[in-house]
Amino acid sequence: MELTEGRVGLRPIRARDQAAWREVNQRNRAWLRPWEATVPPSARPMDYRRPSYRQMVRQLRREARAGRMLPFVVTLDGRLVGQLTVAGIAWGSMCSAHIGYWVDQSVAGQGIMPTAVAMATDHCLFAMGLHRVEVCIRPENRPSRRVAEKLGFREEGLRPRFLHIDGEWRDHLVYALTAEEVPGGLLARWRESRPEG
Repeated sequence: MELTEGRVGLRPIRARDQAAWREVNQRNRAWLRPWEATVPPSARPMDYRRPSYRQMVRQLRREARAGRMLPFVVTLDGRLVGQLTVAGIAWGSMCSAHIGYWVDQSVAGQGIMPTAVAMATDHCLFAMGLHRVEVCIRPENRPSRRVAEKLGFREEGLRPRFLHIDGEWRDHLVYALTAEEVPGGLLARWRESRPEG
């Protein structure tokens, strides 16, 4: 499945994206490191090694086949510029998921990530039939918080020591939206809110 809005696209991550993904990820190491999830030492087996790109893609695709995740790359004019993952998909009485994302610093601030998050949220709420989407962000991550705020995600509060990020357990702010809050779709609301240009 692929989603597009103007120059911005979301498509499933692929093994053949390795060279482009590595180039963008490595070039943005300093920009991304403070916000990246890490595995705490207590959860690592003795022979733990950070997974290779191919291992990561295999794991993401396995989770996607099980219906627990939607792993996307973010594209601008067809070029890979980031990653967005819908994870923690829960059905039953919860019907929810959470979204995580990163973007190349060279294109940050151009509306790419809000557009990608809006597309993914609409897909979750209206194509998949989920009820709630969350974005959990470190309080210090102002650029990522601005994405959620621009889109009108509601800030719900702080989850202390929520995720292991950059080597420590870190607090996260929770932002959320339910289907009732965006009956016409989040992407349509985002389009209307953007300045002409």
